[in-house]
Amino acid sequence: MSLPASHSQRFLLANEVHARPHEPLQAPLRASYVALLVDAEERSREHAHVSALCERYGVQRPPEDAIYYAVDLGPFRLRWERHTEFSAYAFFRDGADPGRFADPAIRAVPADWLAAVPGKTLAALHAELIERGKPMPAGAAIAAYFEGNYVVGSAISGGAAAAFTDFRVHADGFSRVVVFDREMSRYQAGRSLQRLFEIETYRMMALLALPIARSSASRLQAMEREVARVASALAAHETEGAGGDEELFEQLTPLAANVESAIGESRFRFGATRAYYEIVNSRVAELRESRLPGTQTIAEFMSRRLAPAMATCDSAARRLIELSERVAQVGALLATRVGVARERQNQQLLASMERRTGLQLRLQETVEGLSVAAITYYVVGLIGYGAKAMHAIGREVDVELVMGISIPIVAVLVAFGARHVRRRITRAG
Repeated sequence: MSLPASHSQRFLLANEVHARPHEPLQAPLRASYVALLVDAEERSREHAHVSALCERYGVQRPPEDAIYYAVDLGPFRLRWERHTEFSAYAFFRDGADPGRFADPAIRAVPADWLAAVPGKTLAALHAELIERGKPMPAGAAIAAYFEGNYVVGSAISGGAAAAFTDFRVHADGFSRVVVFDREMSRYQAGRSLQRLFEIETYRMMALLALPIARSSASRLQAMEREVARVASALAAHETEGAGGDEELFEQLTPLAANVESAIGESRFRFGATRAYYEIVNSRVAELRESRLPGTQTIAEFMSRRLAPAMATCDSAARRLIELSERVAQVGALLATRVGVARERQNQQLLASMERRTGLQLRLQETVEGLSVAAITYYVVGLIGYGAKAMHAIGREVDVELVMGISIPIVAVLVAFGARHVRRRITRAG
């Protein structure tokens, strides 16, 4: 049976849930895990570096677009994963450790290759998976695995195993995890160890925002005080007139730019922190912990130690957003007041223009009256010259009478003519 053409991403999406399968593990086993932050330049060298290790042991190199690769290199097994911001390397060796983390799995990895792995180490972890049948020590015996540090642990996977850690970086640069197998299957052991690795990795990834949150506290306080000062000046009407509002705008503009710059610099990190913290909580829940007598569970440890740090990051992110909103509100109020002041100025300007127009109209009417008188004077004068000319050629014409009679007639005609011209000009305008 033929199906319609597949979506271009169908098989990629279908295989996504199988992109990073769990490694089946069998106790006794030693594992070492390293997570590194990788930038764009270092990301381009990762594949070549892993390929060089494969060529050294004569095994097939990973595909060019691989985000997961697992291979048995003989002395140890390698699991390589690529993530958005970091890459993770897990090394496995079968057999029990002759001492407490005296011979970890990473000892089998070539030192020159390990030192040149691209990226900056963020998390490193040694793990021991101890075979079933061995009695699980308690108290000081467990603490001995962690150099006497305070130990966190619980029964996991519904009681199929017990896991312990101290969440500390030891002198060799690695944290430590001990898992006692009770009745785990190989895949169950692989899932449990992978969850413990991921809890440590995502815990560290989530905490990357904490230094930013702490360092931004004083900067946030200064910006909040400045916004409060501008808002107080605006509320007290201390800056009205004499360019005071413009001065406030000049103070508010760089403040708004600083707030938006701080948001832009930290938005991704704070958003990623929330996502990583959710993953940590999810992985802890997947452990299906049950309490062991006298020992704090991993979930309790995260609730007491990691949650406050995440609350600090959330508080800093929230304060930045709220500060941006406050700056926008103060800016809007200031813009409204400036707009009202400008409207008031415009009204005063229009009233002044109206007064000037009235004065110009009255002046125009005065000039128009004078113009009518002047034109009448000149026209009557011309009529007088015409009457004198008629008297000179022998006609009986009373020059003064003609000029006197013409005065009202000429004045009326000139007035009507001037009014007609003014109306035409007004209509044309």
